[in-house]
Amino acid sequence: MRVYEGAPRQNYQEVLRSIGALLDQRGMREILLTEGPDGFIVQGLAPVAGDAAWSESAGRLEKETLTFVEDDIARFMDEALARRNTAAAAAAGTLPPGTSPPPARPVGFYEQALRVLGAYVDQQKPRDVFFLEQDHAFVMRLLMPTRAGAHHVLAEFTAEDIEAMVNSGPQLRGGAAGEEASAG
Repeated sequence: MRVYEGAPRQNYQEVLRSIGALLDQRGMREILLTEGPDGFIVQGLAPVAGDAAWSESAGRLEKETLTFVEDDIARFMDEALARRNTAAAAAAGTLPPGTSPPPARPVGFYEQALRVLGAYVDQQKPRDVFFLEQDHAFVMRLLMPTRAGAHHVLAEFTAEDIEAMVNSGPQLRGGAAGEEASAG
């Protein structure tokens, strides 16, 4: 990834996982993500509060665009790592005295899906990524370097593919399925 070349602790898997957690918190749906020279741009449908008390629905969805620069992403990743470490310490009963466990937060769809897509991207080693999601299925375009120059490669992941990738994650890491859910 251009933003993180030469930084071994930062990779697409963790970057996209952190962005996914933020998207889950915002309640975004049907996202489009593109990598730029300074970070990522994400567009999606986000819930907004109803305009009037007489509104039939509690809210509606509107298109929202978010820009994440390198500093934002580094902060998201640090916060996510601290949250996971604190949750793991709480589960193991090793929290330092005076530290309260974090509130239970279920891992959302985008955090999980973007993590496994990020792992796929890390294996491919592209120059940049672009993808869109509709109904939990993804179409991804990767800019791949070759001896003849760069070219785009498309990859498609159905909702079932994503679910299978998420479910196989704990086995690939050598853990049980329950461990991932509790570690968040």
